[in-house]
Amino acid sequence: MTTSVQHQRPGPLGRLAGVSFRHRRRVLLGWAAALAVAAGLAAAFGGDYEVDYSTPGSDSQQAQQLLMERFPAQAGEPVDVVVRSDDVPVTDPAVRAEVGALLDSLRDLPHVAAVDDPYTSPGGVAPDGQTLVARLGLDVDAPEDMPVADTERLLDAASAAARPGLDVALGGDTIRTAEAGEFGGEMVGIVAAAVILLVTFGTVVAAGLPIGVAVAGLAVSSTLTGLVAAVMDVPNWAPILASLLGIALGIDYVLLMVTRFREWRAAGLSPHDATVATLDTAGRAVMVAGSTVMISMFGLFATGLTFMQGTAVVTMVAVLVVLAASATLFPALLGFFGHRIERWRLGFGRRGRGAGSVAVADGGHLAPSRGWLRWSRLIERRRVVAVVLGTGVMLALAAPFLGARFGFPDAGNDPEDHSARQAYDLLADGFGAGANGPLLLVTSLGGAGSDGESALPAVTDAVAATPGVAAVLPPALDPAGDTALLTVLPSTGPQDAATESLVHTLRDDVLPAASESTGLDVHVGGVTAAAIDVNETMAGGLPLLIGGVVVVSMLLLLVSFRSVVVMLTAAVMNLLSVVAAYGVVALVLEGGWAGQLVGIDTETPMPAYVPVVMFTVLFGLSMDYEVFLISRMRESWLRTRDNARSIVDGLAGTGRVITAAAAIMVTVFAALVPSPDVVLKSLGLGMAAAILIDATVVRMLLVPATMHVLGRANWWMPGWLDRRLPQLYVEGRPELFLPAAAAQPTPEPAART
Repeated sequence: MTTSVQHQRPGPLGRLAGVSFRHRRRVLLGWAAALAVAAGLAAAFGGDYEVDYSTPGSDSQQAQQLLMERFPAQAGEPVDVVVRSDDVPVTDPAVRAEVGALLDSLRDLPHVAAVDDPYTSPGGVAPDGQTLVARLGLDVDAPEDMPVADTERLLDAASAAARPGLDVALGGDTIRTAEAGEFGGEMVGIVAAAVILLVTFGTVVAAGLPIGVAVAGLAVSSTLTGLVAAVMDVPNWAPILASLLGIALGIDYVLLMVTRFREWRAAGLSPHDATVATLDTAGRAVMVAGSTVMISMFGLFATGLTFMQGTAVVTMVAVLVVLAASATLFPALLGFFGHRIERWRLGFGRRGRGAGSVAVADGGHLAPSRGWLRWSRLIERRRVVAVVLGTGVMLALAAPFLGARFGFPDAGNDPEDHSARQAYDLLADGFGAGANGPLLLVTSLGGAGSDGESALPAVTDAVAATPGVAAVLPPALDPAGDTALLTVLPSTGPQDAATESLVHTLRDDVLPAASESTGLDVHVGGVTAAAIDVNETMAGGLPLLIGGVVVVSMLLLLVSFRSVVVMLTAAVMNLLSVVAAYGVVALVLEGGWAGQLVGIDTETPMPAYVPVVMFTVLFGLSMDYEVFLISRMRESWLRTRDNARSIVDGLAGTGRVITAAAAIMVTVFAALVPSPDVVLKSLGLGMAAAILIDATVVRMLLVPATMHVLGRANWWMPGWLDRRLPQLYVEGRPELFLPAAAAQPTPEPAART
């Protein structure tokens, strides 16, 4: 038997929920139509995942532009064909014939625009005569533009040419992309989420609602990524990140609302009224939580890099779709299944006492479970120890980040059975480590008048005399004779800090000095130089990104919870979570015992965009959990004005939700760890570690312990500021939805002080 709620006018979310509940069939048809329209638009106007990893206005970008205009074969994606002969020199006629046949077969394959002759090209044969390298020029500008099937044809041709005593390997980013293969952890995350939800709720219907909303959101948002790619640069890894985040958020948000819906039903509300009450209370917290994620992702625009902006937009689209599904599709599904929310209960646990049981106190709010009550009282008694212990754990986890080395992982970090890794090792053994990351020096001879070509030897000599330069190949001129290309081989590998120092020395000292005497304006480009520019740009923009996101998020929390202390402690706790996750990633990238657990067996630099993306995602997710927890604490605080009781109620109301949500997110992001791509592996590991740390050490230990220490000061707000801030009622007005009998104030057991 259900009881109608008191007469009141719900907020916008509650009214929207009521409309969606009553017109549920139309809502479902609307979502089906939205999916069909999105799929049609994507098929007609969708773009490819093309991306420019160069830094706007950088020296490497200027070099790339000259290469594209004057040396189109050099500007396209290169593939290194590395041949190693164990028995005889590579100049032996028999080996030479085999190499010629291999290059002829490669020349005829799709997208191969040019093939160098290693026997006539400068630097083609190693000094020991046992190794050679021939460079293929593809007609694509980025590795993602090369069809994987055509790259596999190149690999098949190389494999067919190899024999005992003659090793053949192909290297380059195009080869690495193909060998990494397609990797998606969406299904892994959905299956794991289903299991966790079943254990959490104990009923198939309650567990199925978050999955249904998340899958619907994923279907719509994944089709929209093609439209974003048509107007912006979107890297091929961005849709994976957006899909996983959309799944995780969709499940988490609906998980919170299903929990609240079951509470309202247990309090005596009808399915319709419980739906309205759920969206007008927990739904508000969901919208604020989603807004914090949007704010965090918007911070990626501060990097000034087009591929990061494309990543931000794709992810923000996924979050917007999730919020729309939570506000409309979820209430519509409750219209179909709300009255069956407790149906199809699993076999474990007796009804009312199983994993998904709901207990409501006389006042209409969630009755604290014994487990969470004991935990909260333990923290209350040992609050100072809990704060010290929790802070110590976070700082210990963050410590390895102090020694992190930024850079781009290259083929030297790939699995040993990959062709790109084998080519990398063969090049390093035969030509030196720098052969895997040559610097391309490009200059326009027209700027030096008629003597431009004659000035090249002076530039070559100056570069060759620079410490850290192993060799400078003879200059190559474009067909018009007005642009020169110098290939410089560093003595150290592309990941080495000495190579980065060499690039700066050339740009800051050697080339400007040579320009004064020759008049040649020389730009340093190539993959290694471009990676250095991107890393420095991101590292420079990181403080602005962090500062902007933190400040805006703090203002949102201040308006939402009307507490200066909650705002400040939330920002500090969330930053601790992110920095601790940075430390976990840095430890794994060291390649020691921790790295070997996840398949990283060599010391690997941390790409600068990994901490950038991690921060934007994790800060938003940490704010989600903060909003879930504090909204229930504030709801209890407004009702009881008892700080200790509000902490107990907040943990009781969200402890299970946060734990289950975190378990789902950890599983979703951990699905990226098996990826052979080091960047995806690092992102997945870092985000999984951060969510685990945040949901355990921070939300279940540090936050309640700190709030117990601060006492009533948690809710301090200057009167003048309180009067000037808008009232959002993030926690909603639950007293408006209680049945008439339950709405009467009743004595409640006080928390132990």
